[in-house]
Amino acid sequence: MIVQRKKLTFWERLYLPAILGGFKVTIRHFLNTLFKGGSVTLQYPEQKWTVPPGYRGAPYLVKDQDGDTKCVSCQLCEFVCPPKAIKIIPPGPDGPLADRPNAEKMPLEFEINMLRCIFCGFCQEVCPEEAIFLMEDYSLTGLSREEMIYDKEKLLALGGTHTGTQKWKQKLEEAKEQETFPVANR
Repeated sequence: MIVQRKKLTFWERLYLPAILGGFKVTIRHFLNTLFKGGSVTLQYPEQKWTVPPGYRGAPYLVKDQDGDTKCVSCQLCEFVCPPKAIKIIPPGPDGPLADRPNAEKMPLEFEINMLRCIFCGFCQEVCPEEAIFLMEDYSLTGLSREEMIYDKEKLLALGGTHTGTQKWKQKLEEAKEQETFPVANR
């Protein structure tokens, strides 16, 4: 199938109408900025950008309300990470025990390479313990590559305490409610 192209006129071949249209937009923005004060530039350190809802920032580890590490070293976030920015070393059989009673293990080492991270949010979605969250942090700075590899302590310090629901306490309450639920015998 051959598509017949319409022949361009003399003015269309000059691209002059398109160039004039671009100048018109530029002059309109210039005049609005000059007389109405509608600046679109932020003076960054003094003026902070307001983060829109749903923004995916840097991933951080969080603690629960009791101050315990929520990560149980299941390594799902490491496996799902497209650029392989997450590295988890589980404790092994002779490693330290978890710091909370309802967890079998906690990571010996947990690292996120922020230079590799693409802030996709897969790690947050796949985490069964709700231990990793994308925060509203958009200003990641470092003077070397080593400073941009965040270890477990730095991730926990930046993530802080998550004040959401404690998943396992909620599950325990649901299980207790099911045990006391009256069952009709037939």
